[in-house]
Amino acid sequence: GMAMFRNEPVHEVARRLNICAQGLASDSLLARSGVTNARKRLGSEPVEWLFRQTGTHWGRERYSEDEWNGLRVMAVDGALFRTQDTPELREHFGSGNTSSTRQTPFPMLRLVALMNVRSHIMVDAQISPYRRGEIPLAETFLSSIPESSVTLFDKGFWSANFMLTLSQQGSDRHWLIPERKGLVHEVIETYGDGDELIQMKVSPQARKKNPELPETWQARRVTYKVKSGVKSVMTSLPVERFSAAHISELYKERWEIELGFRDIKSAMQNNAITLRSKKVDLVYQELWGLLLSYNIIRREASMAAVSFDRAPSEIRFKPVCDYIAVQLIVMAASNPISGTGRRLSELRSGIGSLFLERRPRPTTPRTVKISKTRYPVNRNAAPLK
Repeated sequence: GMAMFRNEPVHEVARRLNICAQGLASDSLLARSGVTNARKRLGSEPVEWLFRQTGTHWGRERYSEDEWNGLRVMAVDGALFRTQDTPELREHFGSGNTSSTRQTPFPMLRLVALMNVRSHIMVDAQISPYRRGEIPLAETFLSSIPESSVTLFDKGFWSANFMLTLSQQGSDRHWLIPERKGLVHEVIETYGDGDELIQMKVSPQARKKNPELPETWQARRVTYKVKSGVKSVMTSLPVERFSAAHISELYKERWEIELGFRDIKSAMQNNAITLRSKKVDLVYQELWGLLLSYNIIRREASMAAVSFDRAPSEIRFKPVCDYIAVQLIVMAASNPISGTGRRLSELRSGIGSLFLERRPRPTTPRTVKISKTRYPVNRNAAPLK
């Protein structure tokens, strides 16, 4: 409810959703302090548990066009969230400070998530203070990546230990990641134009952390043209099964997880600068609730798309989020409760009218406008991330 009604106080959320042990959550029955205290007693662990249980189950569901050449398409990436600026939160989550003593205006926490690219369901996630890196967080849910899959990564996840572990821990699990700048390598075999097998050395630091790593490791490099020049990606996909042209097209889908983070921050959070909560445990609770609600919306959109013989990614997220929020209020006040199944069916029928219209968009290069302000600029301040 807090995720759906971002700008409402928690007691108003409970009233709208008719959450009350004594029946109708009217003003006369609902104590504001009671709702706040109940939320504190709940904590974050039950919400996290529910997210993981539903994410694992819903992530296994299959939809039309769910596979790419027989493989499920996954993506892993990270995002940053800002919290309220209190001493407790800044001490726990830390700041995105630079090498100097400068600090960002708000404490920050890090989210790393695993997404089913075709259905946009968040299968697993980890939340931590800012200072913990993305790779250690992602390593905790490597076992959640399904077999017969290919996982798309951002260049920040480049690690021989990480990639080799992903491939070796399951059957037919592959990865795809951009080439690191300045990579030292040796060409072992050339498959075709812009398609070759290369060999790289494993760093002493990586072998110290994991002595089982080999001295060298191999990967396939695919180079293709883009508007800005050429781009190279590294992959474990074998040349016998997957062409270079298909691989270059596949990597474009990595952007889908970025769209998922945008939907959470923009559509669900209404572009709010910070999370609402002011206590450490409640911050975790709020963010796990956001991820859980995001999955609920995505799954309802996916079920509606299936009934209309469309792909889940063709549903517009923001209108669906607003539509479901309204329907939750209607359902909370409806009787009898036995009619909930019928109302869910009607809800999905309404979502079926919210498909994307595929229209060509003109490409516009990124530009930055000149900032004009009559106030003095603090050049020593850290950037607002």
